[in-house]
Amino acid sequence: MIETLNVIAALLTIGFGLFGFLAPRYTASALDLTPTTSTMGLSEMRASVGGLFVSAGLAAIVIGDPLGYAMIGFAFTGAALGRVVSLFLDKPPVKKVLLFGGIEAALALWLIGANI
Repeated sequence: MIETLNVIAALLTIGFGLFGFLAPRYTASALDLTPTTSTMGLSEMRASVGGLFVSAGLAAIVIGDPLGYAMIGFAFTGAALGRVVSLFLDKPPVKKVLLFGGIEAALALWLIGANI
């Protein structure tokens, strides 16, 4: 059961990453990051929001070790913590932060809790 849920979490990670990798304009728009003066932001979407998570999810599945899945959890932990800090320092739209941060926190809790 744990292995099945790990693979589902990794597939979700890959799926979220594919949005950034294949549809960076859509992803940037959804995150209120639409580029205005440079397309470098699209490159960043493909790299850090896209390719990073696609490759992490694929690696965890290929390696098949619990620590591989836990590492994805640590990545999601960092993302969720960044959103919490942003709530206090940057005042972003609370609903979006809670939605995206909640997904990240839930995946982090599962992936770390089930695999460490």
